[in-house]
Amino acid sequence: MTPALLTSRPLRLVLAAAVLGGHAFAQAPAPAPVRPVPPPGVQLPDGDRAELQAGVVALGKDITILRHNLQSKPEMLALLPDVLIFHKAVNWALRYNEFFNVKQVATAKKLLELGNQRLAELKDGKPSWISATGLVPRGYISKIDGSVQPYGMVIPDDWKADEKTPRRLDFWCHGRGETLSELDFLNQRITSKGEYTPAGTLVLHLYGRYCCANKFAGETDLFEALENAKTHYKIDSNKLVVRGFSMGGGSTWQFGTHFAGLWAAINPGAGFGDTKEFMKLGTTPEKPLPPEWEQTLWKWYDSAASVSNLANTTTVAYSGEIDGQKQAADIMIRFARQEAGNAHPPIAVLNKVEPGDGSSKAAEARVTGTAPDVAFYHVIGLQVPHKIKPEAKPEVDSLVDAAVAKHEAVPKKVHFTTYTLVYPTMSWITVMGMEKQWERADVDAEIVKGGVKVETKNVTHLTVNLPGETFPAGSKQEVIIDGTHLPLDLYADHTPHWWNASLRKEGGHWTAKASVKDGTKSALLCGPIDHAFMSSFVNVRPTGKPLNDKVGAWAKSELEHAIGFWRKVYRGEAPVKDDTAITNEDIANSNLILWGDPSSNAVLKKIIAKLPVQWSATQLTFGGKNYEAAHTAPVMIFPNPLNPTKYVVLNSGVTFREQALLNNADQTPKLPDWAIIDLNTAPDAKWPGEVKAAGFFDEQWKVSAK
Repeated sequence: MTPALLTSRPLRLVLAAAVLGGHAFAQAPAPAPVRPVPPPGVQLPDGDRAELQAGVVALGKDITILRHNLQSKPEMLALLPDVLIFHKAVNWALRYNEFFNVKQVATAKKLLELGNQRLAELKDGKPSWISATGLVPRGYISKIDGSVQPYGMVIPDDWKADEKTPRRLDFWCHGRGETLSELDFLNQRITSKGEYTPAGTLVLHLYGRYCCANKFAGETDLFEALENAKTHYKIDSNKLVVRGFSMGGGSTWQFGTHFAGLWAAINPGAGFGDTKEFMKLGTTPEKPLPPEWEQTLWKWYDSAASVSNLANTTTVAYSGEIDGQKQAADIMIRFARQEAGNAHPPIAVLNKVEPGDGSSKAAEARVTGTAPDVAFYHVIGLQVPHKIKPEAKPEVDSLVDAAVAKHEAVPKKVHFTTYTLVYPTMSWITVMGMEKQWERADVDAEIVKGGVKVETKNVTHLTVNLPGETFPAGSKQEVIIDGTHLPLDLYADHTPHWWNASLRKEGGHWTAKASVKDGTKSALLCGPIDHAFMSSFVNVRPTGKPLNDKVGAWAKSELEHAIGFWRKVYRGEAPVKDDTAITNEDIANSNLILWGDPSSNAVLKKIIAKLPVQWSATQLTFGGKNYEAAHTAPVMIFPNPLNPTKYVVLNSGVTFREQALLNNADQTPKLPDWAIIDLNTAPDAKWPGEVKAAGFFDEQWKVSAK
């Protein structure tokens, strides 16, 4: 993956009548409450609360002073997030009633002590933790919302701050924890090394924006944490491993399939690999299938749909033999076998039973076809439920270590399956355009004598980027793409040198063209709505008079919900500015989330003529259909006419709601690129009103004929 794409991605309350601020709709009853996630905290003794509050205030004041004093010392200022994580952890626990047992008072006091200790060291210019081994909590400022986010490092005892040789790094994705506030996470990161600590290996424990299975902003968290860690530690980019168990196993399947080219190995334990089968949707009247567009959007995070990408790495899956979540590995293996049957690159699968019962013997089960070596191991812990059996760990570690040792930085062959330009890159191939998003696209590329051979399906624009040493200096190389011969150019005036080709399909023929075609969906601007919340965004609050009071009240309540939901789910303060305060810098750097209508929101008024919607006090027109403006509102994502490299979103935060928080497999997009919402129908736990129509824009950002 290219750095630009990596950092751009590096990528979104119970709606009872009270939340609607007195604007609940009389036509239908209020929705039933949903169990809150996170749950309410416990009541703290008055003395403890007062002591902690005083400590938070004092530390906050000292941080403000130190931040000012460090403005002329950028290398020290860059370490301030390592202090901020402790202040935020205790401050938020107090502000939002997130002490989940009284024992956490002692934890909070310890974290304040560590925060003050680090602050004093930073003030003196002698931060000891930057050269520490063992358990070292770190922090960074997210580009998404400006929030401070924690992560935890496990540093080997033999590590030295001045060492020159880069080290292997393993990511760990944690399991589901509805009470895993920053307070609890940091406590774990100063008390426990975790499940795996391979010798000589840096281990990075992701917070992942709390309990979202590393989806959306939680996905971006991995890349932001890695970017930050690389400023402190020498990391070998050819020796990256992603691991996790339970919810973290689901996260690992997602990272493994969508970014397979990054990993020397992936090690998912249990978790989930799909939405429909895991949640048993469509099996009973109580579990109906959702609307068609929502099923289409499952392809975003359904790992099983992209299982063929595992041909680019080594998978070492773990399951307990009697764990219901063994379903994750089982469905991934089943889909892998289907891939081989469909003439896609075969993935050799080996089921290995952990030793220990005296009769276990590795039982080999290969998919149809042949492969040079095993690419998918499944280690099974005998007679254990939902946990990692200690006896299985040496086998898992041995397989992961072997995969790291043999991993190629530049593989000779690359296979890439994608359904969306949200995921455009696999190793040295990047898909920049598709004939139709959300339908399967495939790229098979191979380094051959004389250049690169590429075969594609459902792709209209792609790039090839290979290190200069891939081919002899001064040689002539070409790309043969779907039978067409085009040049592969060496950019020798850059360091390091790169072999590069940008290829576009026009009229059924491939040509060598470097730029993205204007007005088309691209790898950085492709929708749907939730994509806008994986990079920098600003909520734009309306200050004018709405066209209709009902729509104005609804937009106000939805903005309030979006702010509260973001804090609870993604652990940040969602940026909010008045429409009259939006600057050129905001337009240049952020996606604008516009709330209200063309009368109430000054930014929306400025651009409404360039959006595919007409909106007056009486009528809303979209896609050739008219709706009564008094009780309907559009939600959509679209390129910002003021800056077509960024999005505007109308009247929507992330599109899943409270009900989805009860099962991480359900945390998927619930709305596509656009929808028309009828406000005469009360919202339920899933929708902010009745969805009268919804769909995807085509590849030219036009309303689809369907």
